[in-house]
Amino acid sequence: MTIFLAGGFWATLIDTLDAWFIAPLQYPLLLRSMEAAIVVGIVSGVLGTYVVVRGMTFFGDALAHAILPGVAFAYQRANGSTDGLFWGGLGAGILSALGIGVLTRHEKVKEDTAIGIVFTASFALGIAMISRMNNYAGDLTHILFGQILGVSDSDLKLILVFGAAVLAVVALFYKEFMIISFDPILARTLRLPGEALRLLLLILIAVTIVVSLQTVGIALMVALLVTPAATANLLTRRLLPMMFVSAGLGAASSIVGFYLSYHQDIATGPAIVLTATTIFLAVFLAQQSANALRFARVSLRLRRGQGALPSAAVAPESEP
Repeated sequence: MTIFLAGGFWATLIDTLDAWFIAPLQYPLLLRSMEAAIVVGIVSGVLGTYVVVRGMTFFGDALAHAILPGVAFAYQRANGSTDGLFWGGLGAGILSALGIGVLTRHEKVKEDTAIGIVFTASFALGIAMISRMNNYAGDLTHILFGQILGVSDSDLKLILVFGAAVLAVVALFYKEFMIISFDPILARTLRLPGEALRLLLLILIAVTIVVSLQTVGIALMVALLVTPAATANLLTRRLLPMMFVSAGLGAASSIVGFYLSYHQDIATGPAIVLTATTIFLAVFLAQQSANALRFARVSLRLRRGQGALPSAAVAPESEP
């Protein structure tokens, strides 16, 4: 009887796992979407570490919106087809990154001011271009919030190629990026091309944002860049471990968000972002609870020690 019940339990468990995790991947469209989401999560996690440690969150958000004119232009030229969105966004993203870099070179214009100018002008131009399209409301929704189920074989290849290229450049210039991020004085002492490296980093962030366009869209891209990296920053303070943890959290958020989207019938991009946010909150609250418990233990030990001091001090004087 026990064996029968155990066998029934395992059979039920296997059927449940198959229905939840394996069945969705039997469809090529969903499998491509999952692969794209994982790649985007990893690349965004790695680049997001630089965004967090360098305090570039506003830049990432601005650049995500600044690619809108290029996306809109490609959409118009293709008569509603999404095949050229990647290239349009890539061109606009690189131009916007270089524009911000040139404006802030040698601090001619403050960085937040230059970002605000480029961000608002580009986003307004993109909205103006989209508003001239027929049925632009639906088009705008797909562009802003992603359309991961629209990832084609060619789109997946572009995501894989450019994602791998970004990771390769980060690995190649890891030490240089680390030095200019944490010790600009040492960078000048070593005569590193700080301005060129800064522009290269801006371009890499732009490419990462464009790679993530169809997964989470323009509006939610900054969350995928920042949230896993912010969570990793709570868990480790060293840059390289932070990169690996952030990449892992980005991939995990993409996987969990994908399945959550499939089974709960909600948009994939928001599901991925909400998953990443939930992980961040869980880690943050766990650390706060651990810190509060540690503080309480230390306070209790101090109180016990203070209570024992008077008797210890009086004891020698009471001896004959």
